[in-house]
This record gives sequence, structure tokens and C-alpha cells, in this order.
Amino acid sequence: MHRLGRWLMPGLLISGSAAVAQPVSYEDALQLALREQPAVQAGEARIESRRESAEAADELPDPRLMAGITNFPITGPVAFDPTGEMMTMFEVGVEQEIPNLARRRALAGIAQSDVSYARAELAHSEHMIRLAAGQAWVALAYAQRRLVLAEETLEELRELVPVARSAVASGSARPAQSLEIRRALLDIEDARTRIEAEREAAQARLARYIPAGDPVAEGAVPSPDVDAAPLRATLEHNPELLVAGAAVEQAEAAVNLARADKRPDFGVSASVGLRDPNYGQMVSVMGTMTLPLWAGRRQQPRIGAAEAEAMAARSEREDRLRELTAQFEADIAAWRSAHRQWQRARDELLPLAHDRADLEIASFAAGRAELTDVVEVKTALALLELDILEREQATVEAATKLRLTYTEHSQ
Repeated sequence: MHRLGRWLMPGLLISGSAAVAQPVSYEDALQLALREQPAVQAGEARIESRRESAEAADELPDPRLMAGITNFPITGPVAFDPTGEMMTMFEVGVEQEIPNLARRRALAGIAQSDVSYARAELAHSEHMIRLAAGQAWVALAYAQRRLVLAEETLEELRELVPVARSAVASGSARPAQSLEIRRALLDIEDARTRIEAEREAAQARLARYIPAGDPVAEGAVPSPDVDAAPLRATLEHNPELLVAGAAVEQAEAAVNLARADKRPDFGVSASVGLRDPNYGQMVSVMGTMTLPLWAGRRQQPRIGAAEAEAMAARSEREDRLRELTAQFEADIAAWRSAHRQWQRARDELLPLAHDRADLEIASFAAGRAELTDVVEVKTALALLELDILEREQATVEAATKLRLTYTEHSQ
């Protein structure tokens, strides 16, 4: 088995320096990413807040307490005498506004649309968190694999150092040729340094979403294959479109509220008038009704504005669907290109490189090749294997992005 197959062994995925490493699989990373996330907790709190508000949305307004003095004389013979005029009284009462039923239903609809929008926002937040965590895990897994490959290549090249020294000492190789091994080692060490930085960056990105200070990717990587048809069928239910659809619902609820303004609202009040005992007490009961007499100048412009906003929200949703569809096709094309390049390198370039390395090693053993030729082909083979891993990573990342981005999520 060549080196590309050995990275499935768990022992090679965890380096000895990671004494407090916390192994995590891909599926575990997706699940853990949604636990104790501030964005998720904020979304859940926002839903609860709007749900509580919705329960009282269609309730009647609070009644008003009225109190005061009526018919108090300020001129004439009994001016400023509260007992001199029969109609002077201290009045106490209550007043209740009664909005029309259409308005109350519209207010309830707006409150429910606010709840729906908060739920859609939470689903979108969870969607983006899963996507980021999944991509970070894949990047970490392949950084670990490439680091293993770089370490193995360095070990193989270091084994050639004594051979080079013996060849120089025996006179079968020129002293300058021994420097070729150092140059090759430096090339691989540079690659290892770059990979270590990529691994640390991926760890930091993954630790942002899961409760692990030093996460290590463990287990099988996601499949590099994608079935586009079922993913394309979920575009209408994509979390981004759910947010746009919730915005449409809010706008349509606002239209209903604007239309309710054309219907009259009502009110009722009752009061008790306390007068001088010689005149007796009084009770008043009144009813009120708004008169939307100038709807063309007041209510109708607001209805038109609300309808225009609703039309804009529907158009924005349609535009977002078109944009999402175009992005999906672009992502499919990018995955297909990465998949073909990876397969071509793995199935065609890699066997050729192995054959060349075997031939050069055999020629060197037979005394028909220089040590520098062996070093060159081993270095080239290692760099090609690193490149193939990068191509595989690009393919798996593209496939993971497709599955996580274009997948229906329940509310």
C-alpha cells in the first residue's frame, strides 16, 4: 500500500505533540457546532421574545381612566364656587378603545410574521455555522494528512544522507552532489512549514464552533461525490430563501394592517358625575366611531406604499432564487472541475511518477544512475502526492459545500 492509503489509520492523524488533542469526527463537528453557540442562543431568545409579543398582539388596548371637574363656573355670580352651579361635578370614568376586527387580525398577522422571520433567521444562522464548521473540519483533516506525507518524505530523504556521504567518501559521487539532498530536504521542510500553518489555521476555525481547544480531525472524510439532482430540488427550501420568504410574509401582513385603516374603529366610555347632594349624581355613557371620510388622501396612499413594499419583497425573493440557482450551477461546475483534475492526477500522473521513481532507484542500484537522480524523483514524487492531496481536498471541500449549502433544513 502506498502512502496515500495509510492516512485512514487513526494513529497517523494525531501527532505526538498534540498531548491534549481532542479528536472529533466530521459528523460530531457538525452536531457540536450548534451547541452553546451565541448566535444560536440569540436566535432562540429572539424567537421566544417575539412569540411572547404575538400572544398579546390582538388584545384590546388598555382601558383609560378619566377624572376631572366638568362645568366649573369661572364667571358670573357663582364664579369659582364648586357648589354654586347645579351642573358642576367631579367626574370619574373609564374609556375603552375597540379597534376594528380587521385591524386586530392584521396586528396578530404581523406578530406571527415576526416570529416566522426570527425562525428563518435562526435556521440561516445554524445553516452558516454548519457550513463553516464542516469546511474547517475538512481543511484540518487534509492538513493533517499532508503533514504526515511531508514527515514521511523527510524521513526517506534523510535515509539517503549516509548514502551520499559514503558515495563521496568512496569517490563515486562528487561532493557537490551531496548538496542536492539538503536542497530537497529544504524544499520539503518549506512545504511542511506551510502545511503546519494551514493546520493551525484550520484548528482555530474549527475551535470557533466546537468546544475543543485543540481539535484533531478523526475518522473518514466526507464523500467527494455529489448527486446534483436532489440538491437542485431543495433550492426553494434553502435557508436564505426562507429568510426572503419570511420578509414577504411580513410585508403582506403590513398590507393587511394598512387596509384595516379604511374600516372604522370604535370606543366606549362610562363615567359617574359627583355633584352637590342637593342636585343628585349623574351617569354618562358614550360611544365613539372613527370616520375614514378622506381615504383617498389618508388611508389609500399608505395602502399603496405597503403594497409596493410587498411587491418589492416578492421581487427580492425571486431575485435571490435566481442568484441561488446560478450560484448552485457555478458550484457544481467548480466541483466537477476539481473532481476531474484530482482523478486525472491520481489515476494517470501518480502511476507514472511511481514507475519513474522505481526505474531510477533500480538504475541507481545497478550503477547506471546518479544519486541526484534518485533524490530528484523522490522529491518530485512527494510534491506530486502533496499536490494530489490538495486536489482531493479541493474536491471534498467543493462537495461538502454543495451538500451543506444546498440542503433543506427543517424549521
